[in-house]
Amino acid sequence: MTSSRARSLPHAETVTDAGASHPWLTMVHGASQHGGLFSAQIDAFRADYRLLLVDLPGHGGSASMPGPYGLVEYTRAVLAAIDAAGVERTHFWGTHTGAGVGLRLAAAHRGMIASLVLEGAVLPGVEMPYVGAAIARARATAREQGMQAAREEWFRESRWFDVMRARPDECRARAHRDLLAGFEGRPWLDETPAETVPSIRPDLPRIVQPVLLVNGEHDLDEFLQAATELEATLPHVERVSVPHAGGFPLWEYPLEVNRIVKAFLDRQPHPDQRGGR
Repeated sequence: MTSSRARSLPHAETVTDAGASHPWLTMVHGASQHGGLFSAQIDAFRADYRLLLVDLPGHGGSASMPGPYGLVEYTRAVLAAIDAAGVERTHFWGTHTGAGVGLRLAAAHRGMIASLVLEGAVLPGVEMPYVGAAIARARATAREQGMQAAREEWFRESRWFDVMRARPDECRARAHRDLLAGFEGRPWLDETPAETVPSIRPDLPRIVQPVLLVNGEHDLDEFLQAATELEATLPHVERVSVPHAGGFPLWEYPLEVNRIVKAFLDRQPHPDQRGGR
């Protein structure tokens, strides 16, 4: 595994054991996390895919990148990381915020994104009241009580962690809290206005790549509703519900999710390097 980062680039880890003849798979985490979210996926996929794990600005190895911190800025950063790694075409696996980045990239760069795996997908530019309220609460707590209090509240109160809290040993709750402990909170503390995110809805017909939608059986209603809209709109889509899982199936039940994603990717043609942007 190698890492690279310039001052203007997000931190990215590459795993290239598979060799140059194998396709790329880019992985992007959600808010308050980092590329370590995919720790149970690296060994499962490294033999068949070259992996690119990107830390969003303000997260993980990209914690020092300045704001603003919004989905438009995140998308630009991930695109820059993909370009810097020399990746011309890639499968893309994103969860929550990372899924939103994937949708924006797939619409704007169809030749680059070969397929999408979207876990707990959000619809960029479309209001999600519970998610928005949870982030607003985290920002207020971080500013008034500090980041430790904000992180603890985030895990304790956010419903996407319900299954982890209910089944802490089975779903690796302690390890996930350790992952969150590394979040320094710049996206919550920064007051620089982020660029307005345009609604993805007019662009959805442009996403012709194969898409796999993944939700937990007990996922948040807003994520399930987003998946329902995507399922009804996108032309080439599959959808799965992971039994017993909540907001983060890839973390809670990685063996089952890895099996599902592998089967989906195995059905896709090998992404060549000829696609334009």
